[in-house]
Amino acid sequence: MPEIKDLVRENIQALAPYSTARDDYDGPVGIQLDANENPFENGYNRYPDPHQKELKKLIARIKGVTPESVFIGNGSDEAIDLVYRVFCEPGRDNAVAITPTYSMYRVAAAVNDVEFREVPLSEHFGFNASGLLEAADDRTKLAFLCSPNNPTGNLLDPDEVERFVRAFEGITVLDEAYIDFAPESSFLPRLAEFPRLVILQTLSKAWGLAGLRLGLAFASPEIVGYLSNVKYPYNINCVTQEIVAHHLTKGPEEAVRRLVKERSRLLELLPTLPVVREVYPTDANFVLVQVDDPGEVYRRLIEGGVIVRDRSSLPGCAGCLRITVGTPAENERLIQLLGQI
Repeated sequence: MPEIKDLVRENIQALAPYSTARDDYDGPVGIQLDANENPFENGYNRYPDPHQKELKKLIARIKGVTPESVFIGNGSDEAIDLVYRVFCEPGRDNAVAITPTYSMYRVAAAVNDVEFREVPLSEHFGFNASGLLEAADDRTKLAFLCSPNNPTGNLLDPDEVERFVRAFEGITVLDEAYIDFAPESSFLPRLAEFPRLVILQTLSKAWGLAGLRLGLAFASPEIVGYLSNVKYPYNINCVTQEIVAHHLTKGPEEAVRRLVKERSRLLELLPTLPVVREVYPTDANFVLVQVDDPGEVYRRLIEGGVIVRDRSSLPGCAGCLRITVGTPAENERLIQLLGQI
């Protein structure tokens, strides 16, 4: 298997990252005349910590990893973009992924001029490592797996995921954005076993902090180091760091419990509606539902003030709408509107 360094673009290996004078200062905060800031205190006149040291310590403690294994991004999308920039030579390298899945993997590939190869999941959205491995070649630097998968909602078979990660010679990005709704299946406790694995998680779903745009990537300190060298210096502002640190003291367990309860109610009620053809099993905070005439159902829901996502154009998702689990009142309105169609 190649070393991590061998997978990194040569210009990134040679990159001298942006640094600040405060990187060389380890004592108590003194007189700060280094960054051309406004010196008059208003709570926001100083730049935030570009390394998010305190926040990383807190996240590492919660997640059971070392701070050196934590990368904090402006949403998970920043980490997705950065792995392309670190590992993929534009116009030469390629990435492989399952389909259907989160569309930002494909968008980020296009932005970075990287060929994106998609391998369909099975008829019931099952994952088989062999197909994705067969799609890779000696220019394949990245592979994307999402578990629980978006938009299908199902966990990928962990044995197949492990088989792929061990066999694939590039960097595997395992997106666990919805793992809080299926916590026993996270690969994070086993991160040290897989040196070429990057695990994405988020505070936007179970933690309820989507408006703050803070995503997490967990990987070996070597990979985190490369991501940190390439990111923009102050990617997480001071307000976000402060608010996130406060909310991390509470935990998402109660919200997850309530959402899982409502998810079970939707899984029970949706199949009883005449317009619904099939409701797919889900381990996330959303449900993929196949309906008659998805365009018309989508329009009728919009007219009733309910927004869902039409996923019927994706491979294997003909006729499907993706419905996020809402509050009890929101779910009641959804069922009422669907029952009228």
